[in-house]
Amino acid sequence: MRKLGIHSFVWTGGQTQEGLEEALEKSAAAGYRLIEFAYLRPEKFDLDRLARKSQALDVEIAVTMGLPLTADVSSEDPAVVKAGEEMLANAVKAVRDIGGGKLGGILYSAHTKYSTLPTERGRKNSIAAIARTGDIAKAAGVDLVLEIVNRFESNLLNTTAQGLDFIRETGSDHVRLHLDTFHMNIEEANPAAAIRLAGDKIGYFHIGESNRGYLGDGVIDFDLTFDALLDIGYSRDITFESFSTAIVDEALSLACGIWRDTWTDNQPLALHAKAFIEMRMQEAARRRATNARP
Repeated sequence: MRKLGIHSFVWTGGQTQEGLEEALEKSAAAGYRLIEFAYLRPEKFDLDRLARKSQALDVEIAVTMGLPLTADVSSEDPAVVKAGEEMLANAVKAVRDIGGGKLGGILYSAHTKYSTLPTERGRKNSIAAIARTGDIAKAAGVDLVLEIVNRFESNLLNTTAQGLDFIRETGSDHVRLHLDTFHMNIEEANPAAAIRLAGDKIGYFHIGESNRGYLGDGVIDFDLTFDALLDIGYSRDITFESFSTAIVDEALSLACGIWRDTWTDNQPLALHAKAFIEMRMQEAARRRATNARP
């Protein structure tokens, strides 16, 4: 059953246990049934406590992350690739231990603006690493979803077509795509067509505006987005994502290019996003019903 989620960075920078627990509480109070956390290091957070709180609040947990250059599985350096695989394996275990359902994000390369083109050897290293991580995730009962991001955050997978080729080459039936309207707006010639192309290979979906702010204040055509999701029968989770330096730390602001704030008050942003997504989904369903009439 599909859940509507919200990224924890709407509520907290994610640096403390208390901040994560408060984000869970605020998400539940706003009516969300899923929260997305950034990579949870077991040595830093009490995962059992977070798991108990999420269960008590009936809010499922998803986790996303990006690899550092020192653990880039698309590197040509075997030691760096090995470090990346270990990080991914540990992340899968952390998601399992917290009772989460999925691990997504930029799992196939570093989360950075590269200064070089990807190499064929590096790409093959990444494919092999993700295939092995897919096996680990399947055994742990954790979905593995690869986020397709724009050219400024990875040099390997920037379009849905590239992502489909990549997961096909892993040979894994457990690896799916994680699509995001913000990134698709930059890279896809036709985002709705890309959604239809991916079809049942989409395992997770992010809703974000072109300016990372309030939904409807940018240029993304959400009517076409929700029509396409309805056409493919998408029934997996959808999560709202938005960043502001009022909340997130400097490192993420630099990685994602958050140079200005499109919002400073997170409560109205979260409530607006939930209402906006639910309204657009209902409108898409009505359009579909109307068009189906003889």
